[in-house]
Amino acid sequence: MQQNSDPRRSNRIVRYKPLDPTANQQQAVSEDPLPEYMNVLGMIFSMCGLMIRMKWCSWLALVCSCISFANTRTSDDAKQIVSSFMLSVSAVVMSYLQNPSPIIPPWVTLFQS
Repeated sequence: MQQNSDPRRSNRIVRYKPLDPTANQQQAVSEDPLPEYMNVLGMIFSMCGLMIRMKWCSWLALVCSCISFANTRTSDDAKQIVSSFMLSVSAVVMSYLQNPSPIIPPWVTLFQS
């Protein structure tokens, strides 16, 4: 019961081709733009918090920076993320140093009559 023919199917053989790491990395970066969007929103809200002295903008900047930091990959630039995070923290600190009173929601003034 010995078979001398080759049982493998030659038409089903697929040769191994190694993946190009630079092409794979470029494809992974373009998949999820959320960290970049949150980073830009954090910078915008930080500037509004610092320049216009709106406390809720400073807090939104901090939230956006945390979301951006949580969703980044190791291949992203760490300096930009850290600088955005520090800018949002400084916006919160400066807004409370200038005016230590708590945030008054806009709907509170509507019900005071």
